[in-house]
Amino acid sequence: MTEASHQHAEQVFDTVRSPRRAAVSPVAASWCRSALHHRLDPASEGKRELLDARAIAERREAHEPLLAVAIPVLDQMFRAVGRSGCGVFLSDASGAILDHRIGDGDEGGFAEAGLVTGGRWGEAEEGTNGIGTCLFEDKPVIIHRDQHFASRNIDISCMDAPVHDPHGRLIAALDVSSCRDDHGPAMAEAVGALVRDAARRIERDYFCRHFEGARIIFLGDAPAGWELLAADRDDLVIGASRAARQRLGVTDAMLERPRPVAQLMGGEAAPSFEQADRTILRQALAQAGGNASEAARLLGIGRATLYRRMARAGLRG
Repeated sequence: MTEASHQHAEQVFDTVRSPRRAAVSPVAASWCRSALHHRLDPASEGKRELLDARAIAERREAHEPLLAVAIPVLDQMFRAVGRSGCGVFLSDASGAILDHRIGDGDEGGFAEAGLVTGGRWGEAEEGTNGIGTCLFEDKPVIIHRDQHFASRNIDISCMDAPVHDPHGRLIAALDVSSCRDDHGPAMAEAVGALVRDAARRIERDYFCRHFEGARIIFLGDAPAGWELLAADRDDLVIGASRAARQRLGVTDAMLERPRPVAQLMGGEAAPSFEQADRTILRQALAQAGGNASEAARLLGIGRATLYRRMARAGLRG
């Protein structure tokens, strides 16, 4: 063990012996979890465990819908950060790496660090680290070099963001890591912002893929992610992204008995046949370019009937 690694291990032990520090620092709290709950040794140099090819294949198959939308984002991220020596990684909710992008010149460093497909980076395996701590906290984190629990990981900088499935459940972590010495805190913050944005794009695309055929309603772009609702042909809400759930208080139980979009958004107006007629008539007239005869034909009714319904709905011919 190098002198730097020994000093880092001693610093971790001192922090763990001082519980007060855990209350004021998320990193210190993670160090305490790593030592006291997972019973890890920061000085350990034991062999890293990797999933075998069969286990990797099984996990990738189970996450096929996620990977289908994540792979283009991983490729785009690597084009943005790969030249600086960063690698891009996607793990499942347990911290097992499902896929990665690494430059040819950096493969050796990442392989030695265990940052490859099949690597296991939950807090239970490696202590405080970008992937594992992001998954535990369920929020973006930056674990820079000596903020890692294990001394063998203090040469790595990790920038991570959680990824949630279309039902708001934590399903993955998106990670960008660097093993280079010139990767400082300022660069970590800049890359961290890119990671957070990329994770939200994966969530958005996964949500739209899952609810393909539904009407997707964009409410906003909160710090927690895209606020999205999915509505069926009758304008009943059948899906909500995690950010939308947090904003509107949507639960799985509420989605089991779908509510109208307007009601979920706080509207009080009761449904009416008159409003439904008005909406249908306006849509038909718009599609017909304002031609009443063509609108009547589209609706399968006579022109006189169309005019009567338009008058009842308060529409002028």
